[in-house]
Amino acid sequence: MSENGNKIELPANIVIRDLAQIVDQSPIDIIKKLMSNGVMATINQAVDFDTAAIVVAEYGYDAVPEVYEEEVKEETGEIPLWRQLIADEDQSNLVERAPVVTILGHVDHGKTSLLDAIRETNVAAGEAGGITQHISAYQVEMKGRTISFLDTPGHAAFTAMRARGAQGADIVILVVAADDGVMPQTKEAIAHAKAARVPIVVAMNKIDKANANPDRVKQQLAEQELVPDDWGGSIMVIPVSAKEKEGIDDLLEAVLLVTDNTDIRANPDGRTIGTVIEAEVDKTKGTVVTLLVQNGTLQIGDIVVAGTAYGRLRAMFDFRGKPVKKAGPSTPVGVLGLNDVPSAGDLFQVVGSDKEARDIVTGRQDAQKQRVQSKKKASLEDLFAAFKAGEAKELGLIIKADVQGSLEPIISEVEKLGKGEIGVKVLYAETGNIGENDVMLASASKAIVIGFSVQADVAARRLAEKEGISIRLYDIIYRLTEDIEKALKGMLEPVVTEKVIGRAEVMAVFPISKVGKIAGCKVREGELRRNAKVRLIRGDDLVYEGEMSSLKHEKEDVREVRTGFECGVGLKNFHNIEVGDEIVCYVLEKSA
Repeated sequence: MSENGNKIELPANIVIRDLAQIVDQSPIDIIKKLMSNGVMATINQAVDFDTAAIVVAEYGYDAVPEVYEEEVKEETGEIPLWRQLIADEDQSNLVERAPVVTILGHVDHGKTSLLDAIRETNVAAGEAGGITQHISAYQVEMKGRTISFLDTPGHAAFTAMRARGAQGADIVILVVAADDGVMPQTKEAIAHAKAARVPIVVAMNKIDKANANPDRVKQQLAEQELVPDDWGGSIMVIPVSAKEKEGIDDLLEAVLLVTDNTDIRANPDGRTIGTVIEAEVDKTKGTVVTLLVQNGTLQIGDIVVAGTAYGRLRAMFDFRGKPVKKAGPSTPVGVLGLNDVPSAGDLFQVVGSDKEARDIVTGRQDAQKQRVQSKKKASLEDLFAAFKAGEAKELGLIIKADVQGSLEPIISEVEKLGKGEIGVKVLYAETGNIGENDVMLASASKAIVIGFSVQADVAARRLAEKEGISIRLYDIIYRLTEDIEKALKGMLEPVVTEKVIGRAEVMAVFPISKVGKIAGCKVREGELRRNAKVRLIRGDDLVYEGEMSSLKHEKEDVREVRTGFECGVGLKNFHNIEVGDEIVCYVLEKSA
């Protein structure tokens, strides 16, 4: 999130407290503004971009979507988990199914406009305008054939699903503006599509604009190893105008041509399995889940397990909101009947009984607890061990540096190291601090995040801890390359890693004479230890990192305070503490 003149970059969702800090207003004022616009929200509640944009506009700012300026080179992919689960299907029972398409590209290049144009042009007349229930997916007809679209443009969602073992799309439409060309998010989207090993069709949008330059766009695509077919390559580049609704049929025909050259098949009578596209709680209907069937046929009355949610389907409806009794492969449907809200990207399957469903969910919940307790960060040492066991053939790295002048020599040195038995592949390289998107890509790609003269932001640290991703920070290039070289030779020494042991919220601040300020806290998870290290976090900002000067419980000095208890915390040589701050307690451990 940053300011540029009277413009403010905002993410897709933002917490009220953070929004207040950005526009330098009190959270109470922000809540009042929201109430005047008919939105009720608390200080810790998140609002979407459109709602936040209305608020900042009242303070004289223009909101623009946050851009992740990250340049990606290439990435290797894996077979999606759902395909592995149906690998034992008899090949003779497989039939062609409709391709499932998602749209990626740079912000403002027209992804949403293109989806709207496809829907209005190719959904049967009288139905497009009558869609009352949005289920994040829909189907169109082209030359008597069906194409399913996931109405969730954005590579962040695409990567999040892939990180969970899912892959909803068979084909990616990459939207590139003819007047703007290949931009940072375009490169990132290309990397994600390549990582998922999904065929790409390029939609060159805004071809109607006077400053459109198709040849320049094709040149830039070729530089990203997407060589257009009219230049002797294999990538179809289709000129379109979402605004004028031109070239839409040509684009859909290109999708069908790619489909004919891709193995997109399923067994309608086989095991029923698929992916959760979206889920939410409706005040009147309860849990509403959008499912994409990828094999088998889903029917009302089926007992479905999705992640740690399960239930018997009591209603199904298509993208038009019309009730349906069954749905075959490549069909998106909204369903009612699950007892909880699954996550986007969770795989779902049909089981034979409630007991079987409960047993599966209980097993997953237990396994999840064990993973959280025993999760070990992917490290350079682990990857070398995996290579020796025949499980890995190359080391994937995501590199972030402070300036371009540092980034280029680091990449050059690192790539020289990958000439031996284990290859080194730089999946991602860009300037700037390490963010959530870097960690998510590392999780999806089983890679290591390397930072040179940069920091990892708070959200990235939290996600890395959750996903078990190793973030290694350096200030000297030769130490960075030395560590990687040692790992490749199996000689890397144990490194000190960080383990978060507790979190607490500052409920009050007490000024104490001759001492300074003491934070009155409540421990929300884990425990606070007197001899551990701490960070003080305000919103997304790290405002202090160091040691405690005191830890008290009911006026008594204590060594530790556990979840649910209140305590007083003093920070060594630091007194700028505010109500609502978070204290993160951690220890440093040597990895084996």
